[in-house]
Amino acid sequence: MKCGFVSIVGRPNVGKSTLLNSILGMKLAITSSVSGTTRNIIQGIYNDDESQIIFIDTPGVHKAKDKLGAYMNNKAYQKTVDADIILFLIDSEKGFGKGDQFILDKIKDKNIPIFLLLNKIDLVKNKEKLLLEIDKIKEKYDFKEIIPISASKQDNIEVLIKCIKQNLEESEAIYSEEELTNVTTRFIMAEFVREKALELTYDEIPHSITCYVEEYEEKKDLVHIQVVIVVDRENIKKMVIGKKGTKLKEIGIRARKDMENFLGKKVFLETYVKTIKNWREEEKYFLELGLKEEE
Repeated sequence: MKCGFVSIVGRPNVGKSTLLNSILGMKLAITSSVSGTTRNIIQGIYNDDESQIIFIDTPGVHKAKDKLGAYMNNKAYQKTVDADIILFLIDSEKGFGKGDQFILDKIKDKNIPIFLLLNKIDLVKNKEKLLLEIDKIKEKYDFKEIIPISASKQDNIEVLIKCIKQNLEESEAIYSEEELTNVTTRFIMAEFVREKALELTYDEIPHSITCYVEEYEEKKDLVHIQVVIVVDRENIKKMVIGKKGTKLKEIGIRARKDMENFLGKKVFLETYVKTIKNWREEEKYFLELGLKEEE
């Protein structure tokens, strides 16, 4: 069978996690309209009768403003080194910008086939303009494939999978068919809460929020989960909790629905908010909060 590793790279908010979820046909990576949602390297394992493809969703490469941002960038670059194929996503509506060129300069010398994916084609009204943009981009690098897609609408996803298979070597499967990802269930549950917190808070808040599971107890028909939401300032803690706890309650209601869909069981969810000042500048917290792997 065809087997290999495919790294998904691009600027923040170009649809990398949406693409991963679309390929797998399930919600594994959280998504939001806020830049920098993905912080961890998430592997999603795609299986069919003739292939096993390990997709690696990476944090969006951006200009780092703190140690957490720098760490995320390093993780994204590291995961392109051992990939068999790189999927380089850009936002087709916005076109190829300076940030995209910065990433291309980082990955083009790795001697790895690069597919350029122009995502969000469903939002492009002027298709002729899109064709002109593709012609311009062709001059920047000899991409192995250039494929317009819509990750949210699943446009051209089957075409993408077919092209990936054509560029992978024959190999034994690396994972069993039952394995779906490299991350734990506890991590996914915490991410569901973080996603809902992003949905319900202001633009200045998201990068200061992270979540981790403090307690996870699975019974026959019920899973009891406690999730701690970590922020770096007391005023943000108040925003997350909301007046009389209304916002925190809504975060829990929305997250619980995703948890129950994923687990196939009823969930009793408790959420708490905790302040750790300047946690994004202290690497000692990255491991504790699940943002850094043990070495």
